[in-house]
Amino acid sequence: MTSLSRVRVARRPGCRSEGLLFAGGRMLRCALGRNGIRALKREGDGATPAGRFPFGRAWWRADRGLPPAGNLRQRRIRRDDGWCDAPGAACYNRPVRLPCRASHEEMWRADGLYDLVVEIGWNLSPRRSRHGSAIFLHAARPGSGFTDLAPTAGCVALRPADLRRLAARLGPRTRLVVCL
Repeated sequence: MTSLSRVRVARRPGCRSEGLLFAGGRMLRCALGRNGIRALKREGDGATPAGRFPFGRAWWRADRGLPPAGNLRQRRIRRDDGWCDAPGAACYNRPVRLPCRASHEEMWRADGLYDLVVEIGWNLSPRRSRHGSAIFLHAARPGSGFTDLAPTAGCVALRPADLRRLAARLGPRTRLVVCL
C-alpha cells in the first residue's frame, strides 16, 4: 500500500475541540486540544499546534495488538517508557526511561489511549522550552453528552479503528497539515 503524501486537519465548524481529518479521499472526525488550534502553542495551553509537520515513529503496545502496518519506523512500548514534558529539563519533548525525575507522560497507559501512538513532529528541531511537548496522534477518549470524542491536551485523536487504518497509510514523507 502506498503512503499518503498529506493528512489535513481542520477545526469542525462550531466546535473548538473537534476536528475533521482528511486523508486519502476520506473524512474522519477527530478530537483536538480542549482549546482548539493555535498558531502560538505553549506548554499546558490545551491547544493543538497549527502548521505542517512530519510524522515520527509509530509506538504500539504489543500486549494490546499487532504492530501497525505502514512505512513509519516503529517502537514497541515498554512499561518504563515515558515522554518528558518538563520545559527546564535537558530531555524536554523527548522519550525518557522511567522512573524520571522530570515531569513526564507515561507511554504505558491503562486507558488504552496510547495503545497505538504516532509522533507528530512538533517542537523537535530546534526544541524550544515551553512551546509544547508530547504532541501525538493517538486513540480518542469517548466523550459524553453532545459529542462522542473528548478533547485532548493538544494532540489529534481518532477512534481506535480509524487510527489503525490511518497509521497503515503513513510514511516518512507524509505530512500532517493542521489548519487554523
